Amino acid sequence: HEKVKEELEEKLINRIKEEYPEHGMLAEESGVSGGDSEYLWIVDPLDGTVNYAHRYPVFCISLALQFHGEVVLGVVYASALQELFEAVKGQGAYLNGVKLQVSEITDLNKAILATGFPYDKATDSDNNLNYFQELAPKINGIRRTGSAAYDLCNVAAGRFNGYWEFKVNRWDIAAGTLIVQEAGGKVTYLPSKKGIGLIAGNRSICDLIHRELVRVNPDLS
Repeated sequence: HEKVKEELEEKLINRIKEEYPEHGMLAEESGVSGGDSEYLWIVDPLDGTVNYAHRYPVFCISLALQFHGEVVLGVVYASALQELFEAVKGQGAYLNGVKLQVSEITDLNKAILATGFPYDKATDSDNNLNYFQELAPKINGIRRTGSAAYDLCNVAAGRFNGYWEFKVNRWDIAAGTLIVQEAGGKVTYLPSKKGIGLIAGNRSICDLIHRELVRVNPDLS
């Protein structure tokens, strides 16, 4: 599967460079390239690698375009599910051409949330299990798909009412966060020693998740 990721990333980057040769790139496998362009493509060729390796059909390509430091375009394609999520800054978010809107549920005990756990969960105590334990009894349910990009898109689609995670990378979330925001949702970034921590959902659910995480760790306030 690593070879598949590398080959797919190369194809994506080459295709983008054909159209926009001056643009910069930030890609999971190959890092940063392209100099000082005001445009930066953020590329994750395969989000949900473990799922893909086990033939579980929840994996996706995630592409985002950043202009002067702000993400203005996001595309997430879950090929096995034939789901194409897309958003342009200020123009809404869509799934296969149908406009998206985040859930209107505002009670945490009625909410289904998504989260994920880092690859080093067995060796680093900063592994999200403490936050999971705090939230699990207070909500309707928790789902763990194994793809941060797809989790965010499910929040945008109203399938999940909220999402939180720590230790994710820019390429995991750049497209998905814009899709959530363009679907009327909120994204809150959290202090994180490694990687990025964030919460997503409608404004009420996002704030309630934040409150519960702060109960565990006041430094997240």
